[in-house]
Amino acid sequence: MRRRGEQREDSATLIAMETNLENNYGSITENAPFQPGDRNNFSDGTTPVDFVLVWEEPRSTQEESPTHNKWREHFLSRLRHAGLLQEQREVLQAKKRIRFVLLSAPWSVLCYYAEEICLRVPLQVVNASAVNWSEEVLSKLSLPNPMSQDVPSPPPDFYTCQFRTNKLQRFLGSDDKRTFFKTTQRHQVLYEILARTPYGSVKKGEVGIDRLVTEQVFTAAYPLHEGDFQLSTPPSLPESLGLRQILYEYWAKWSCWRRYQPLDHIREYFGEKIALYFAWLGFYTGWLLPASLLGTLIFLVGFWLVASDVPAKEVCESGNTFIMCPLCNICSYWNYSSICITYKAGLLFDNGGTVFLSIFMSLWAVTFLEYWKRTCSTLSHRWDCSDFQDIEERPRPEFTAMAPMTMRNPVTGAEEPYFPEKKRFNRTVTGCMVIIIMSAVVLMFLIAIILYRTILSIIIYKSENSFFTISAGRIASLSGSVLNLLVILMLSRVYTTLAHILTRWEMHRTQTKYEDMFILKVFIFQFVNFYSSPVYIAFFKGRFIGYPGNYNTLFGVRNEDCGEGGCLIELAQELLVIMVGKQLINNIQEFISPKVKSWWQKRKMSPQPREKKEEAEKDKEEEEEKEEISPWEADYQLLVCEGLFSEYLEMVLQFGFITIFVAACPLAPLFALINNWVEIRLDAQKFVTEYRRPVVERAQDIGIWFPILQFITHMAVLSNAFLIAFTSNFVPRLYYRYTRDPTLTGFINFTLATSPQRYKQQQHDIPCRYHGFRDEKGQYQPEYFHLLAIRLSFVIIFEHVVFSIGRLIDMMVPDIPEDVEMKMKREHYMAKEALAENQSLGKTIIPDEKDILPGDLRHRGSGISPPQSNSPPPNLKEIPEETDQPGSCTEEA
Repeated sequence: MRRRGEQREDSATLIAMETNLENNYGSITENAPFQPGDRNNFSDGTTPVDFVLVWEEPRSTQEESPTHNKWREHFLSRLRHAGLLQEQREVLQAKKRIRFVLLSAPWSVLCYYAEEICLRVPLQVVNASAVNWSEEVLSKLSLPNPMSQDVPSPPPDFYTCQFRTNKLQRFLGSDDKRTFFKTTQRHQVLYEILARTPYGSVKKGEVGIDRLVTEQVFTAAYPLHEGDFQLSTPPSLPESLGLRQILYEYWAKWSCWRRYQPLDHIREYFGEKIALYFAWLGFYTGWLLPASLLGTLIFLVGFWLVASDVPAKEVCESGNTFIMCPLCNICSYWNYSSICITYKAGLLFDNGGTVFLSIFMSLWAVTFLEYWKRTCSTLSHRWDCSDFQDIEERPRPEFTAMAPMTMRNPVTGAEEPYFPEKKRFNRTVTGCMVIIIMSAVVLMFLIAIILYRTILSIIIYKSENSFFTISAGRIASLSGSVLNLLVILMLSRVYTTLAHILTRWEMHRTQTKYEDMFILKVFIFQFVNFYSSPVYIAFFKGRFIGYPGNYNTLFGVRNEDCGEGGCLIELAQELLVIMVGKQLINNIQEFISPKVKSWWQKRKMSPQPREKKEEAEKDKEEEEEKEEISPWEADYQLLVCEGLFSEYLEMVLQFGFITIFVAACPLAPLFALINNWVEIRLDAQKFVTEYRRPVVERAQDIGIWFPILQFITHMAVLSNAFLIAFTSNFVPRLYYRYTRDPTLTGFINFTLATSPQRYKQQQHDIPCRYHGFRDEKGQYQPEYFHLLAIRLSFVIIFEHVVFSIGRLIDMMVPDIPEDVEMKMKREHYMAKEALAENQSLGKTIIPDEKDILPGDLRHRGSGISPPQSNSPPPNLKEIPEETDQPGSCTEEA
């Protein structure tokens, strides 16, 4: 290990690569002719634009910061030194001048970085087509498939291996240097150079385009979209559509809500990370369909139970039989029969079907995750990302530039940047302390909302309005839920910004590790933020209130009791307000906010003021300008892609609501299903029409989100077990049915205790009833301990049965399908053969995929062996040796 920067100056170039553009192998000036209709080129019409840098200058006499000018000139000079081609464009606006720097990587630079960042290139076409599991089921049942659609120009699938310059001729398409590297791969190369190029002192972290954009030295840096998303008029043939047009027509439109997503097209245009998100979202939405159908059915069964339930009839027909104790210190007595409607509404959520639904949703979650692992492994292999994190992922460019030391990688043997683990551990512990502090802040707000509900109830009771007095508890509870939602959203924004700063400070080596630690920080906080209030209502509210004459207090205020209808219906209300309210706010925000921001962005880029002309001529010129606007100008008017973090977080929190608290709200899966159908289209439209094109990122799975989903699944089993045992009336009803009366006659009187004698004397000698299993002295009755034992036994049996079945499902369903394992082994073999030094270039010894039959069996020795010879094949060409200069690419043989 050695300290970086020793005996070096800060201005040392991280990429020492001199290029002679005229003599380079495969120079960009020798590319294939320009394709008509492609405007993403330099002024020569052939050099492709791989990346665009933008900055704005005021047109007034006010000068720009000299430091910014120095940094920008130094950065662009370093890019030229790294071999990038540059071309500057200028657009005059009303008050400013917008400068665009178009960047392109010549062939030699692409070759060098293709090896440096381990790009994968094609060896052989795979003829097997991807088939959706539901498509297979419908096909076997000979049923029409309303979800299928024929999407034009499907991207081909290849066996691939890591690029090597001296093995160039062994890869498919190596004869055309213009199209050999995909557009997205060129973007990756450019971003790697931009992210690791210094513009000042490396020790001060003055490295990379991301910090330059943050410092407002550049206002934007982005790759270009491939043409417009709208179809031409008249419409062209489907085969002639561009990839962006295909995504808009066959994916982003609202009319495609019931169609399969074109995942291969999404991956081809946006990369594996974004494609895996939409694959997971579509898979999750499809699995929500049976869960929502069952939840809705159980909710509808509740209507039948309302009409036939004996305790509900007792409540409604009790008259003045049950006079209930006041729910607060200044509240009045109330009649139990007054909650007839509320009690019946509670039966829609609290009935025997919720037990079955809880078990079903727990097993559903386990099975969903197991089958997603299979789907993810299939997709990651199909998209060449199976071993990406284990082998290929390199250090983050920011880490590469700012790490104070270097260390030899024990796996690859390469010298890599290194940050001391002890320092990282200390910084990580500091981040954990911040999480604990912010979680404590959330709990403080929760206590404040509890006190708000109690105080508001007292204020409403003191008012003279009889209508509000009757509904005081409901008004306080509903307004508290809305206030809690607003507090949740506010704290979420504050902590997300803080988590970004902390994670960047911790100096994680790879982008995956960086994102995982950031996601973990935010999820822990959001878990407490979103679920603390439902957990309080489900498991703590009304548990520690005491009894008449001996009530417990918090800050001098009597502890909050459950409402007239019980805590379960309050929990259902809280879930609907937080879950559905958050979804509505997010969808409205995602629908309106990008359009408003895009309109404002275009308004800021108003054209240069001109002299007054006739209105007709002015309109004509504006139309011509709109048609002739350059691609880099059009993309600059779009919004910056905000990444996938907020999208994943929204769906994972939703997953928690529909699994952890499904016993309290059977309709939660239905609301989630409706939301996700809308979410897919909104996200698709944002990426295709409203966002600048993001730089492609590779990924082999959904990252740390999967362990988080597994954690939520385990929490759901325990939560539903305790909800059914302690919050609902399922166990007391079952106990009463088998020990007292099978018809449940008298159940209401069984669940109500009578106030103690001393409380009667304090309250005008009027006896009252309250929920509990106590005698007239306030002591627990034997039934309380019987029920407690049954409830704990139910929890243990419930979670053991569900976990055992889940474990059995995990063992029965392999994580990687058998055919995918075979393809992975075959691809490794092909990669070894292609990169072998003694492999013939002109003779293919690997049979085609269609020639291999799984049932093709032969007896040993029955075939005729090919003749063996030590002489090389007649068409063998000499393989050029590896050169010592890392930046040079060899000539074609």
